[in-house]
Amino acid sequence: MKKNLARAAGAAVLAGAALFAATAPALADTPGVVVVDEPDTSGLTNIWTFAPLGVPVLGLIQSVNGVPGKLLPSF
Repeated sequence: MKKNLARAAGAAVLAGAALFAATAPALADTPGVVVVDEPDTSGLTNIWTFAPLGVPVLGLIQSVNGVPGKLLPSF
C-alpha cells in the first residue's frame, strides 16, 4: 500500500513539474514582440477574387456556365 502511494505521489510530482516546465515559456514576458501589419491584398483583383456581394460573381457565373459541358457527354 505504501509503495503504491509513493509511486502515485512521485507520478503527481513529475506530472506537475512537466506541466510547469511546459507553461513557463508561454507565460514569459517577451520584450521584442513583433506586431504584424495587415496583409497586402492589392493583387487580388482578378475574376475569381472580385466579390462585391461577398461571392466572386463573375467567377461563379463562369464556373456555372461550364457545368453542362462537364456533365453531358460529347458525341
